[in-house]
Amino acid sequence: MLRLPMTVRPDLDAIAKHYGFSFHIIDDEIYWDESRAYRFTLKQIEEGIEQPTEELHEMCLDLVDRAVRSESMMKALAIPPLYWDAIAQSWFDRDPSLYGRMDFSWDGCGPVKLLEYNADTPTSLYESAFFQWQWLEDARRLGTIPRDADQFNSIQEKLIARFGQLQTADPFYFCCNQDSGEDRGTVLYLEDCARQAGLDTRFLFVEELGLGTGGVLTDLQDRVIHQLFKLYPLEWMMRDDYGPLLSARRERWVEPLWKAVLSNKGILPFLWQAHRGHPNLLPAYFASDLAQARGNIAEDMGDQFKGLVRKPLFSREGANVTIYGIQSDDQIIDQEEGMYGDEPVVYQAFSALPRFGDSFTMLGSWIVGDEAAGIGIREDISLITKDTSRFIPHFIS
Repeated sequence: MLRLPMTVRPDLDAIAKHYGFSFHIIDDEIYWDESRAYRFTLKQIEEGIEQPTEELHEMCLDLVDRAVRSESMMKALAIPPLYWDAIAQSWFDRDPSLYGRMDFSWDGCGPVKLLEYNADTPTSLYESAFFQWQWLEDARRLGTIPRDADQFNSIQEKLIARFGQLQTADPFYFCCNQDSGEDRGTVLYLEDCARQAGLDTRFLFVEELGLGTGGVLTDLQDRVIHQLFKLYPLEWMMRDDYGPLLSARRERWVEPLWKAVLSNKGILPFLWQAHRGHPNLLPAYFASDLAQARGNIAEDMGDQFKGLVRKPLFSREGANVTIYGIQSDDQIIDQEEGMYGDEPVVYQAFSALPRFGDSFTMLGSWIVGDEAAGIGIREDISLITKDTSRFIPHFIS
């Protein structure tokens, strides 16, 4: 795994505009950064990323099966009891999922370490699946990378195939929050994939969902909605005014209700309990206080103990994450503010992201259906990866 300097395409802005990549610059800062790229070997991809991703995903599915049958696990995950039965039925009915992204710490040597599983509303999809592939084709043509270079990226073809499996006679709706251009871009891309699969698609914002007679959801023309993809967190939905309607299961949601288990940082200690010592897992615990967590994790890690990370159960994009050092509770290595400060937390062993130059690198491994499908790489000068962290392309050679 090497980071190599690259020549930026001189017409990058025009290319991004042509393909509708409206957020390649965020707040006047570079988000899509092709001044560098990561090179992998095929063995690193197949054995180091693809195989562990699918194994961890299977472990997560087993965890869902245990959680929906366990009141104590659902309580620990802080999922409101109102939704327990609906979540369990969603799992027992095998309501289909579309995609997810596991975030890894990895420098190309040894086993990847799972940091978290973004199983409900993962972003950076368009960049990973589409624009990164466009970069590969241009870079090969321009001779920036070897002409026989490849990329671990079957995300788009797998998404189209997966949407084909979700097709019914009913229109398939897509929705997201009005306030995020990035979310809108992601949903536009997914809607395009669905249309390529032959689905009849419609779009509306979450704020435009209506309530019809009998507690059904409706669109702006008062048509009943039977199935929809939402780039909107399940835990937010459960807190909204329409949240209790989820229990009736009148609509088929993508992602399904059972993803409320996997989109929760509480899966990290449950995975460790079930698979203690697994090479791709980091010790993680529910703990009443930091000192207790430090003791548990230090015992598990031994000489490899480098600190621990405090993560709220529903934190997204690094919000309210704190990294503590070895010596004391006052030794804070890094932290981020956010809106999740009042939630229950878990503690996970600190596995420092590898450093390349002045940046720390995190690897996101995509899953479509139940298959590993590709990767996206993010960089930041901070150890905590955020929504504005730069996206860096990759290739196999």
